[in-house]
Amino acid sequence: MSKKPPQNSFFASHTNSRHSDKWHERVAQVAYRFNRQYQNESFELPAEVQAMPIYQEWVAGILPGRIVSPFWEIAQPQKNQHCLDIGCGVSFLIYPWRDWQAFFYGQEVSNVARDTLNSRGSQLNSKLFKGVELGPAHYLNYSQDQFDLAIATGFSCYYPLEYGTAVLEEVKRVLKPGGHFVFDILNPEQPLAEDWAVLETYLGAEVFLEPVAEWEKTIKAAGAKVVARRSGELFDLYKVRF
Repeated sequence: MSKKPPQNSFFASHTNSRHSDKWHERVAQVAYRFNRQYQNESFELPAEVQAMPIYQEWVAGILPGRIVSPFWEIAQPQKNQHCLDIGCGVSFLIYPWRDWQAFFYGQEVSNVARDTLNSRGSQLNSKLFKGVELGPAHYLNYSQDQFDLAIATGFSCYYPLEYGTAVLEEVKRVLKPGGHFVFDILNPEQPLAEDWAVLETYLGAEVFLEPVAEWEKTIKAAGAKVVARRSGELFDLYKVRF
């Protein structure tokens, strides 16, 4: 298992009391896991994990392409829309935001990803790139009714369903009336799911294998209506409207 995250890995710049909640430790652990990846640090994994085919694909760089959630296939950002990418990583640098001509706002728990995007995003397109805030998905550093579209892919699996409820409530707050939220959930029925969960746990972030049916109950309880869905090799994408 990975070491515990250093205390300054994420929350050093977040002294606001609202961040001192029960999700603090888990958010910090996820931030630490991805900071290490973005800094190209080596991960020491047991031999039995390294022998797994999924680990070999991860090392070879094949795995990300297999499991990425192409949110644009069910919710492509439109010209002049204000879009929030939650847990954005380096999204603005690798996805065709310039082709979409949509305004990009981000929020990210990895300070390494945040700093990379904020230093390079405006160079790529200063008109469309509106900056990335450092913070967790359940406390968005943006105003009410600000966005036409919110995106959250690649991280819900690191938290229990209760956290998903908190994120849905917060996204509802920042979306304009009629706006859409597209996000992915890990489908535990997929053949890759258990091995991927093992790999990610050893990389430093525990994975929750929550049933899809329970996720759909959570979505409904949050007052969201599913308007589109797409299944992938590991994650299922949902597009919802509140």
